[in-house]
Amino acid sequence: MKKIIQIARLELSLLFYSPIAWLLILVLFLQMALAFLSSIAEIQYLQEFIPITGISERLFTTMIGTDTIPVGIFLTMLGSLYLYTPLITMGIISREMNTGTIKLLYSSPVKLSQVVYGKFLAMLGYNLIVMVLMSLFVVAGASAVQHFDYSHILVAMLASFLLMNAYSAIGIFMSSLTTYQVIAAIGTFAVLAFMNYIGKFGQGIDFVRDLTYSLSMPSRAERMVGGLLTSRDVIYYLVICGIFLGFTIAKLELARNSKSLAKQVSRYALILIVGLTVAYISSRQPLIAYYDATATQSNTLVKATQEILKQMGDEPIEMTEYINLMDDSYNYGAPQNRISSIARWEPYLRFKSNIKLNWVYYNSSFDLQAFTERAKYLEVDTADFLTPEAIRKQVDLSGEDGRLVIQLKYKGKTTFLRTFFDAGFWAKEAETAAALKRLLVTPPKIVFVTDGYQRSVAKIGDRDYQQFFNIKASRPALINHGFDIDSLSIENAEIPAGIATLVIADPKVKFSPNALAKLQKYITAGGNLLVAGEPGKQEVINPVLSMLVLKMSNGTLVQRSRDYSYGLVTPTLGAASLVMSPGLKKQYEDKKVVAMPGVAALKIEDKGIFNAQSVLITDDKKSWIKAGTFVLDSAALAFEAKNGDQKGTFPTAMMLTRKLNQKEQRIMVSGDADFMSNNEMNRGNLATVNNAFVLHLFKWFANDQFPVDMTKIESKDNKLELNEAGLRTIQIMYYGLIPGAIFILGMILLSRRKRK
Repeated sequence: MKKIIQIARLELSLLFYSPIAWLLILVLFLQMALAFLSSIAEIQYLQEFIPITGISERLFTTMIGTDTIPVGIFLTMLGSLYLYTPLITMGIISREMNTGTIKLLYSSPVKLSQVVYGKFLAMLGYNLIVMVLMSLFVVAGASAVQHFDYSHILVAMLASFLLMNAYSAIGIFMSSLTTYQVIAAIGTFAVLAFMNYIGKFGQGIDFVRDLTYSLSMPSRAERMVGGLLTSRDVIYYLVICGIFLGFTIAKLELARNSKSLAKQVSRYALILIVGLTVAYISSRQPLIAYYDATATQSNTLVKATQEILKQMGDEPIEMTEYINLMDDSYNYGAPQNRISSIARWEPYLRFKSNIKLNWVYYNSSFDLQAFTERAKYLEVDTADFLTPEAIRKQVDLSGEDGRLVIQLKYKGKTTFLRTFFDAGFWAKEAETAAALKRLLVTPPKIVFVTDGYQRSVAKIGDRDYQQFFNIKASRPALINHGFDIDSLSIENAEIPAGIATLVIADPKVKFSPNALAKLQKYITAGGNLLVAGEPGKQEVINPVLSMLVLKMSNGTLVQRSRDYSYGLVTPTLGAASLVMSPGLKKQYEDKKVVAMPGVAALKIEDKGIFNAQSVLITDDKKSWIKAGTFVLDSAALAFEAKNGDQKGTFPTAMMLTRKLNQKEQRIMVSGDADFMSNNEMNRGNLATVNNAFVLHLFKWFANDQFPVDMTKIESKDNKLELNEAGLRTIQIMYYGLIPGAIFILGMILLSRRKRK
């Protein structure tokens, strides 16, 4: 070990008596300074207008927002480190060969392995100096950011260090192949460029894709820079170092002792096989150790998802992705995108390693010519594509419109995980967790009543309900968050038992005695119910509400407004909304409102058997009950007590509960049916929380089983404590003083070396 350290010290002195080493350090520092200072200036500007979260990560490891804003410092360096290494390592051994001192090493008592390890140790020292320079930026960031995320940034620094060491090992080997330093530099650059871009080649072929991806070096460092440290990636970089150092030792020994070509090849092959075997074993899912260094645990599934996977035990899950060539979604599931598909499942494999991943390609068209032309256009080999007949025998995709869809299978149960018409396309953790949980429990079913020309869950009209509930390609739709959606006529069918809730929404005509009897039976048995009426239809809805000892008051609630129709009422969340769902706490504290265009007030006729609480309440200062008929598009409405108008605070939505048969019966009554309509869910001209309110309403009906709770740890490093003067000081230091100090120190050492 002593000899290795001596060789390392000598090699380091040679490095720093060379102008190249100092020049590269200076250029490297200036590049980091440009990325860092541009980012910190942008964050300082943005936080004056909008809240900025996760500033530590934004400065060092991620993009700030748009392609025009520089990326974090570590991601910047990962993309350019391979440009610097060849110039440092090009003479590390080729210099010995060119000057002839290699012969002295062959005859000296020093082992060739000690020489190689010593030179590699010198490169580790040089890389550590680069890391010290990087740490200067970390110090600046930590001094300016509240609650700085140290662990994440330290892991990002480790990733950079491991990558530089792997590059150095490759550079040392390339330097041992030639006596010309320039050729060694070009060769190193070529190999590193190859290993940087090899992961993009052959992605359409299974074997080639897996091989090229395994050789790609920066992608592993990028995961670590993102804050996820894994034993697989660390061992991979150590293996790369070991393989190329082993190649270097073998090269020098074979040059000293002449061997046959077969023995030379076998020596290299043995080193490569041992290294790849170690890398392969360490990459097996059950053997991978994970550490999420981020303060917010952004690389880790939320507790609820982890619990779902834990409840699934040791039984395997089968994931099958069905990709239709004839649909525009094909490109997302094409073989060349397989690596990213696997990566999406790695967070789940981390907690359940026996998830089997499958991909099935098929053709949904019976028009063979159209299929052939599209395959030719996309340059696809159709040999493995299932025909329409074959795919129908395997799975029923008739309700999925030919889009790319994922089927999950567990203990004989199956469910679909869909893709969406938005920029994200793929299901995220919320939708995936809901699909997984559906395999464990009976999915809650929401049943919409169709009698009396009610609002439809199958229509996209402004006043209907399809968007929030029943559009399969819409990410927020409840059908993609664990719910089953159905509809029925209670006049012609029995109300099923065990459903999450029955929805009565704006019936236009009275229910028949037969239908009312079925509703009475359902309520008496403890069934959950949502009743949403409309003003002007009190005679239609009150017979149903009488079963609940409630009544929809005569007249229509109106609200004084400068910008909007007086018919648009915006009640605030009452304290009972927190009883319904604690998840509405922020909206309640911020006094958020729910838009209700055309709403009637509710009142309790008798105490009854239910515990009744007001969930949405109007503001008595600007709203009142308007009696009779009126026209909203004429002059502004005025309060007229003589005509029967009533002032006061009125509930527009009430929650009724009672304990029955060891469970809580849950009923919600609303004086408006528009609050969850397609139109109101898309309202963008008023700060309403209709979406959140409706989501938590049906979460309440589902006993909080669905949607799955996606609460994450909130970031704390959300404030950059840096004024204009502080920014100018940092700019002077990192653009001027520190680079100047590096330049002067280098000049002093080089001049002393020249005098000697």
